[in-house]
Amino acid sequence: MICVGTSGYSYADWVGPYYPTDLPKQEWLSFYAQEFQASELNFTYYRVPSPWTLERIAQKTPGGFLFAIKANKKMTHEREDNEAVFAEFCVALRPLLEADKFGCVLAQFPYSFHNNEQSREYLRLFRERMGELPVVVEFRNREWIRPEVFDLLRQLSLGFCCVDQPRLKGLILPIAEATGPIAYVRFHGRNAAKWWQHKEAWERYDYTYTTEELSEWAPRSRNWTSRRRRPSPSPTTTGRGRRWIRHGSLRCYWVGKIQPS
Repeated sequence: MICVGTSGYSYADWVGPYYPTDLPKQEWLSFYAQEFQASELNFTYYRVPSPWTLERIAQKTPGGFLFAIKANKKMTHEREDNEAVFAEFCVALRPLLEADKFGCVLAQFPYSFHNNEQSREYLRLFRERMGELPVVVEFRNREWIRPEVFDLLRQLSLGFCCVDQPRLKGLILPIAEATGPIAYVRFHGRNAAKWWQHKEAWERYDYTYTTEELSEWAPRSRNWTSRRRRPSPSPTTTGRGRRWIRHGSLRCYWVGKIQPS
C-alpha cells in the first residue's frame, strides 16, 4: 500500500487555494481526507496529546486513513528523564491503534544528535520504550549515513526516513533505504537559494517538483514494494497556499506510476 499525505493539514493559508472559504475549520481534516490517505501530526512534537484528542481527530477521517505522529521533543531533542513521557505518549496512541489509523511514530532527531555510542544506545532505548510500535527515524546529520547504521536500524526494526532536499554541503543526500516495515520519504523541496537565507521559514520549502525530479524516486519505490514494505511518501514542501497543488501532483504521479504489490 502506498500512502501520500502532507506534513499537517491545518494551515490558514490553504483557505481559498484549497479549502473553501466557507468551510469551518473543524471540517478541514474531513475535506482533506477526501483526497489524501495520510497526514503527519505536528503538534505532538510540542505537547503530548491526550487519547481523547487523537480519538476525535481519527473520527474525522475514513477507514484506511493513516497518521504519522511526530515524537515529542522530550523524546528526540531533550532526551533526559523522559521515561514517563514515553509512557504517556504510547497511551495516547491507543485510539488510533484501535481505529486501525496509526501509521507510525516519526522520530526527528536534531543535527546535534551525532553518530556515537551514546546516541546509538539511545536508539536502542527508544525502541525498547516504544515496544513493537512502528517507528521511523529521521536524521539531520550526514554522519549517520553509513551501512552499519542501516544494519543497526534493521536490527531494531526502526525505519529510515529518506529525504529529498537541496544538494547542499552538510545536508543528507536522497538515499533510498528501507530498514523497517515502513518505507518513508519526506519531500522538502530543492530550493537551494532560500534554504539558508530566508525571512520566513516557509520560503525554504517553496518549491515545485518537476515530473523528471519525481521520476527519480519511481524505481526506488518499486524496489520497496517488491520487498512488501509500505511506502509512505510525505511531501513537506510548504509554498504557502500553493503547497496543496504540488502535493496533488505528487499523489497523481506516485499512485499512477507505481502499482503496489
